[in-house]
This record gives sequence, C-alpha cells and structure tokens, in this order.
Amino acid sequence: MDVEKVRADTPGCAEVAHLNNAGAALPPRPVIETVAEQFALESLIGGYEAAERSAAVVEHFYDAVAGLIGAHRDEIAYVENATRAWDMAFYAIPFARGDRILTTTSEYSSNAIAYQQVAASKGVRVEVVPDDPEGTLSLDALEDELAKGDVRLVSLNHVPTHNGLVNPVAEVGRLCREHGVLYLLDACQSIGQLPVDVGEIGCDVLSATGRKFLRGPRGTGFLYVRQGIVQTLEPPFLDLHAATWKAPDGYEIREDARRFETWERYVAGQMGLGAAADYAMEVGIEAIEERVTALASALREELADRPGTTVLDGGERPSGIVTFTVDGHEPAEIKTVARQAGVNVNTTSPRSQGYDPHALPSAVRASVHYYNTEEELDRLLAVLP
Repeated sequence: MDVEKVRADTPGCAEVAHLNNAGAALPPRPVIETVAEQFALESLIGGYEAAERSAAVVEHFYDAVAGLIGAHRDEIAYVENATRAWDMAFYAIPFARGDRILTTTSEYSSNAIAYQQVAASKGVRVEVVPDDPEGTLSLDALEDELAKGDVRLVSLNHVPTHNGLVNPVAEVGRLCREHGVLYLLDACQSIGQLPVDVGEIGCDVLSATGRKFLRGPRGTGFLYVRQGIVQTLEPPFLDLHAATWKAPDGYEIREDARRFETWERYVAGQMGLGAAADYAMEVGIEAIEERVTALASALREELADRPGTTVLDGGERPSGIVTFTVDGHEPAEIKTVARQAGVNVNTTSPRSQGYDPHALPSAVRASVHYYNTEEELDRLLAVLP
C-alpha cells in the first residue's frame, strides 16, 4: 500500500491524528468531491434535475456496494443509516409467539432494544449465547441452542463497538444454514476494514454504515438482503418507491431489496457512498486488513507494556478497535487531553453494551485505519498519563 498516497488523498490527515475511525473515519478526496459537486449542482439547477443528470452515478452505487461484499446489485438497498437499515430488516421478520432470537454478549444496545420491543409485543424470547474462553461467541453453545428448535433468528455483530474482537461470522453462517435459521449480521464496524463476502459468511441479511471504516459520508448506509428470502420480508414502512399502489385499495411491493428504500434520499450521499466503496476496492480490502491489523497490534503491544494500563480487547482475531484503561484516570479525561494535543480517540459507554457481563463502565477506544501512521500512534502514547 502506498500510505503517502492515501494520506495525500485524505485532507484531514494534515489536520489531526485521527484514531476514531470506529466513530467516523476521515473521507478520501474522491468521496469529498463527489458529494460536494453534486450538492453544488443541486444548488445551481435544482435537486430533482441534478439527480436526473447524475442518474448513472446514483445507479452505480448498487454495483459498487455489491462488488464490495460479493452480492448482486438487486440485493442492495440504500438506506439513510445503518440503524434504519437494520431496523427495516429486523421489523420485517414475521415473528410468532414462542420464537427465539439468539444473540451475543457483545450485541449493540440499539439492536437489543429492538429485540425487547418485539419480545414484549409478539411473545418472542431473546436469549444471549455465552462466550468461549477467548471472549468470543461460543460456537458450541450456539449449536446446542439451535438444536433445541424454535429459533427464528440469529442476530449478531461482526465487530462490536466496545472492544476489538471479531466474531466467527462464517462459522455462525454454517450453523444457521444447517438448521434453516435466518441470520442477520450487523457489519457496521467491519465493512471497510475487513474482507466481507456475504456468500462466504452465509448471512441472509447484512446492515452497514457509510461513515465508519468505509470512509463514506455521514447519514448513509446500506442493507443487503439475499435474493432467496427478500420476498418473505415485508418492510414495516412502504412508500411509492418501495411499492406500487394498485388503486383504489391494493399495493404491490418491489421484488428486490429496494423494497426497503424510500423515494426521498440523500442523493449526494448515495453517490459518495458508492465512491467510498470504489475507493476501498481500489486500495484493496486485503491490504487494508493487513495494515489495520498491524497498526492495532503495535498499539496494543505498546499499551500492554505501560505500567497501570490495561488492554481490554478479547477474541482470537482482533480488529482495528483498541480499548484500554489507565489506572487512576477516567477515559473521558484521556479523550479530552488527547484531543487537545490533536489526537482523536473516543470512549466506550455502558449504554451500548448491556449484555456483556465483563464490560467496564467506560474505556478509551482508539480505532486505527490504513491511513494512520506509527508516528500518530506515538503521539497518542505520548499524551497518556
């Protein structure tokens, strides 16, 4: 990888050492220019007219994202954020009383709230599969639960938001296929930093955001729904894009994943998200993973050697998210001091990790990306108490 080139493509690298890529990454110049030029065009000729003029680029989004994750363009929907993408799929599942939802200790709280809402309204049971000794979802425990029956959905994250583990998503997919169970994967923190192939993973549905490791615009996301199941899921909301009104009292839903879209959307953002997918493919997902893994490993090693510093990440396969605490210092304090020194980090929150029995109230979260450098890691280490 030509690190200097990708840094030159990233104006923000001249301003800050950005180690908050799990929050929102710095976008590359092609994404910035795509969004800015479309917004400028809208201001000159009108929003509808600009969308018509840029229709080919808007449509290219579906090919770009499909290519990124090994899907077909008809399996991709553009959605305004990952939460809404996940919600549109989850609330489309026809749950029945007595169905079970299986999830993990590392599940994100927004998803957990949705589970609880459906449990209360439809009599569904939500069960958390325990971890293995490494702190990752136990595949043996998952298989035992699947064998009991009544499982309607297995739903988990690829990479959690509050520590650096990577869940064994392909192995989960194999088990779900063997037992004929629907599989929903939250890929917010993996898209753009790890190779994600929906065929290899075997998920039925996948949701993702643009703003994190994919380096797209905020307010963008996408949803993948496998062709074989899309027509079994009726979205909780429909409009004249997702369905056709058969006047006076009927409607017909689209047959592809765009049944989960709405007509009105952030067009410049959709174009920018397509540009972000193109850029990631051009850099190379395997090369990205290799560099992110190396930088995160180097940071963990340096942190582990510091007296009073505890690295919290679990799992056999760590991601680019590095979480840690420093004895006698609140994570929020460290975040503030680092930011004042031109280094962006974030903190974890107990609001996002309610199922994890081992999660601390808070920790520092430093999330690296391929445009970061070893010197930027040293800048973080230098400001730590």
